Amino acid sequence: MTVAACAVGRLEPEGAWIGFAPTIDDGYALVVGADDRAAAAVPAAPDDLIALAIAYFADELPEPPEALAATHGDIGAIVRHVATLDASQERRRLLGEAVDAVDDGLAADVVVGALSRCLTSEEEALALLRRRAAELLARRHAAG
Repeated sequence: MTVAACAVGRLEPEGAWIGFAPTIDDGYALVVGADDRAAAAVPAAPDDLIALAIAYFADELPEPPEALAATHGDIGAIVRHVATLDASQERRRLLGEAVDAVDDGLAADVVVGALSRCLTSEEEALALLRRRAAELLARRHAAG
C-alpha cells in the first residue's frame, strides 16, 4: 500500500512510526508505518488527529524517519481540518483557540494545553495513539 504520509514519531525507538495521510475524500487517515512506507491505515477520527498534533508538540515520541517527518504546517493543516468538522459551538471555540496557538507559533506547552482541551477522549494523547496503532496493526496481521 502506498500512502503519502507524514510521520509524527516512532512508537518505539527504531520501531514503527505513527502519523497521518490525506485521503481522496478530503479527510485524513491514521497511518502506522515501517521504514519509509505506510504499513496500515484507517480513517482518522478527530481525536486521532488532535492526539497526533499533541504528540508533535509534546515531543515525547522518538524521532520519525526524516524523509516522512511532519512539519509545523502539516500539523496546522490537520488541526484546521478538525476545526471544520465539529458542530458543537464550545468545541469549535476550543479548536479555534488551538488553531490560533499553532498558527501563531506559541510555545509548545501552550499549544499542547490548547490541543488537550479539544480531546473528547479521557485517554491521554500518547496512550490513545499507542492503542489505536496496536488495533491497526492487529487488524492488519489478522487480515493476512
